[in-house]
Amino acid sequence: MSSRELLESIAGTIADYREGDVPRRTPENVERWVSQFPEEAHDGILSEVNHLLSQTYISRDRMTSFLRGLTTNEKFCAGNPKAFWKRANLLNIQQGGNSQRELLAMFCELLKQEVGVELAECGSTDGPFVYLDDGVFGGGRVLQDLSTWIETKAPAECEVRIVVAALHTLGEYYIGDRIGKLETKAKKKINLSWWRIHTVENRRYYKNVSDVLWPTAVPSGPLAEAYVRYLTEEDPKYKLELRSPGSVGQKKFFSSDQARILLEQQFLIEGLKIRNMCPNLPETMRPLGATLLKTFGFGSTIVTFRNCPNNCPLVLWVDDPWYPLFPRSTNSEAFMKRLIESLLKKATKG
Repeated sequence: MSSRELLESIAGTIADYREGDVPRRTPENVERWVSQFPEEAHDGILSEVNHLLSQTYISRDRMTSFLRGLTTNEKFCAGNPKAFWKRANLLNIQQGGNSQRELLAMFCELLKQEVGVELAECGSTDGPFVYLDDGVFGGGRVLQDLSTWIETKAPAECEVRIVVAALHTLGEYYIGDRIGKLETKAKKKINLSWWRIHTVENRRYYKNVSDVLWPTAVPSGPLAEAYVRYLTEEDPKYKLELRSPGSVGQKKFFSSDQARILLEQQFLIEGLKIRNMCPNLPETMRPLGATLLKTFGFGSTIVTFRNCPNNCPLVLWVDDPWYPLFPRSTNSEAFMKRLIESLLKKATKG
């Protein structure tokens, strides 16, 4: 593809990103974003980002198709969708953000269309619980929501099905481990299962076949050298974990390892610069995405039509003075949106 064709293709892929909240992404937006990288890397970055987003971007249509299929999935519904959903309990327990509430609204409309069951008809004391969200990344938000619920409202024994667009394996392990410990403490039995579009490998042991951006080398320059010293010499000290080259990952999100390495290096270099030019970013906002661990970053490439997770590289979402490809909605903005909606409802009733 020519550069212009790549710009148009990327803009077309992400056209429904935060539709109604931010201006529709155009080729000019994409061009402005890529122009912040070294000129000699533009074509390579555009080519691989175009390929990568075709694999990892979760559009509204793709999420709708996944959820629609779930409403009548034989395994999920035990062969009887109407009976299953009348027993199932749809959780609305998210403590931060709007993702669960908005996806529940989408899912309930699909449930009505496909099965003929309204939300008011769902729920029973012995039915499974369904937790719906965009994705499991580090696992902290899901764990926080479920922990509070398990400690206060969950029955002594129940089944919880976590339904997400993307499940990162380290987050899956973290949630399972912590819920297991919480079961013992709360004296409850929770049977967890997972339903997703993508399972994304990001555990350290499997870094060489991982599906996230995981650098194979440290780029040159004082910013990279200083960051490595921060990782390996400042307490708590961490071992520098680099990926051995040669793999496009288990999910084959990347077109080639060479193209993957280009993105890893360019996103890391510019991510280091962003941290340097944005000193108010929290320490956990690593060059390749937010994580509590002292690493180069989380490295996720999963973006949905609803939002770009902060676990993705900084170059994708950080704003001012950087120009983002995916302007991000924060939990603070989500809170204000919910507050305004609540006030408007009260005013209407009044």
